[in-house]
Amino acid sequence: MRPAVFRDACLACALGRRNQAQGHRPGTCRAGGILGAMCAGGSSLDSLDARLAAAKVEPSSEPHDAWQRLREAEGRRTTIIDLYELVARQRGLAGHQLSRAERAELTDSVMPVIWPGFARTEGSERHDLRLEVVAYDPSWPDRYQWWRDHLTGQLEDTALRIEHVGSTAVPGLPAKPVIDVQISVADLEDESRYVAQIEQAGVQLRSRDVLHRFFRPFAGQPRDVHVHVCQAGSDWEREHLLFRDYLRRHSDARDAYARVKEEAAQAWSDDRIAYTEAKSGVILDLLDAAEAWATANSWTVAHRPR
Repeated sequence: MRPAVFRDACLACALGRRNQAQGHRPGTCRAGGILGAMCAGGSSLDSLDARLAAAKVEPSSEPHDAWQRLREAEGRRTTIIDLYELVARQRGLAGHQLSRAERAELTDSVMPVIWPGFARTEGSERHDLRLEVVAYDPSWPDRYQWWRDHLTGQLEDTALRIEHVGSTAVPGLPAKPVIDVQISVADLEDESRYVAQIEQAGVQLRSRDVLHRFFRPFAGQPRDVHVHVCQAGSDWEREHLLFRDYLRRHSDARDAYARVKEEAAQAWSDDRIAYTEAKSGVILDLLDAAEAWATANSWTVAHRPR
């Protein structure tokens, strides 16, 4: 079954707010992967061809080379899904028709490009690959508070701030039933101050990169929380808090994002990384709008006690 075209992939079009101000017209959207097709009203391959042409990349180029050059031209709007499509099209297939094993191999080949310094922790594998997006649950804030208290007890003053981020932090937004907790520390590189302490709380270091550390429950435990550790004052910290606050205050953007999330979950229910990558174009459009909103409203990262 072919994945649905994501109707609200380009927030500039879906919300109709910045089109005239930024000269945005249907067909000019730079959202990556399947998402980019929505604005042009065509298929994902049509959109990919247009993006390759804009980046002066031959469609017949070796897939990894083509993807790398597209990434250099588009930055974060070029996703792992684009690599799936580039590989699959040489066999007359769509990206989602590649086997799960091949998609995983392709993902591993470019993760260090997407996340510089990326490395997984040995022995941190889980086998619950399938995901689902569910309706907003009013109990999520209480579940976050439990984890906040639990982690605070382990980290004490090492955690300069602990925040509820991600979709479960936005009232009314459907989400995977997994609480995302963001912890800001003074020195991300000093893992002795937080890795063992967070693992003592029941979540295992899964991966590290130059921007953050990612923890999830140990194998055999319910996957009900993800913990993200970042540098205090970093772009990572600010971006995630701004994205959350913008969605909390703009129900139209929240609802458009919700539809994309639900369709992405249907298309990539067996591929958690592709599910995340499928939302990249939307998230980047939303962040553009959020930055304008932050400037207009003097929004800053709040400095308040933990």
